[in-house]
Amino acid sequence: MGFDLESLSEAASGAVGALVSTTILYPLDTCKSKYQAEVRAHHHQKYRSISDVLWEAISTHQVLSLYQGLGTKNLQSFISQFIYFYGYSFFKRLYLEKSGRKTIGTRANLLIAAAAGACTVIIIQPLDTASSRMQTSEFGKSRGLWKTLSEGTWSEAFDGLGISLLLTSNPSIQYTAFDQLKQRLLKARLKRKRGPGSSPEALSAFSAFMLGAVSKCIATFLTYPAIRCKVTIQAAESEEEKTDAAQSKDQKSISGAVYAIWKREGLLGFYKGIAAQILKTVLGSALHLMIKEKISKTTWVLMLALRRFLLMTPTRLKGV
Repeated sequence: MGFDLESLSEAASGAVGALVSTTILYPLDTCKSKYQAEVRAHHHQKYRSISDVLWEAISTHQVLSLYQGLGTKNLQSFISQFIYFYGYSFFKRLYLEKSGRKTIGTRANLLIAAAAGACTVIIIQPLDTASSRMQTSEFGKSRGLWKTLSEGTWSEAFDGLGISLLLTSNPSIQYTAFDQLKQRLLKARLKRKRGPGSSPEALSAFSAFMLGAVSKCIATFLTYPAIRCKVTIQAAESEEEKTDAAQSKDQKSISGAVYAIWKREGLLGFYKGIAAQILKTVLGSALHLMIKEKISKTTWVLMLALRRFLLMTPTRLKGV
């Protein structure tokens, strides 16, 4: 076959895992994004915690608005995770083939993960920007994907691209930590088993959940200031900000976002909402990796069946 079957299987299972985890945790993600996007003086803060965002949705009868932009977010998650896992698996296999090694080191793993992440970010950045604007729009006033993207120039669809590229270190740290911990755990199991394995060993749901949670927690804490700046840059403009065009424009740059957060909230402002971010990302990543691990074998079997079908099709056509 002309494609890498193992990489395709990894990509498919990773994308499905992302789709399910994103849908389950989306209301929490919306509350987190709206809370992170607010950059105001202390005595003018609208939200003191993410619970205030949730209460606003309930009190204004806009609970369903917590799902505004879900379709775009799911599309972004599915495409980004498919591209990321395909790229990560493909680059890793390519490295092992070219180097002649049986295992991959931590440094090489980080570089491969970063390369896969950079490719992913460049492709899906417009969807990422649109998703952030939908989530941070006022409840009940979110627009569709096409209207959101067509509101500004094409360059504005890539708002926060620089920070997004920087944040490729987040999944790089996470998946490297997860992969290394997974390999050690599976090696320990194989030593106890020592039998001829007909299929690769898979993590249990609980093990995958715990390893995903630990690895994501570390990555999120290290990269959170960049995450906060990114959400601020990509956030939809409020009515108050639209009246101050100069202020809004300055805040859409990296330096402007950093200055605004520093001036109005101080050093701790760069970690505003970190508890919600860790809760969401840790749960999301843990669910994502757990689902991916549990369906990876099924995906592999389906891919093998598909390959056999495609290989047999030309033979059948010749027979006809």
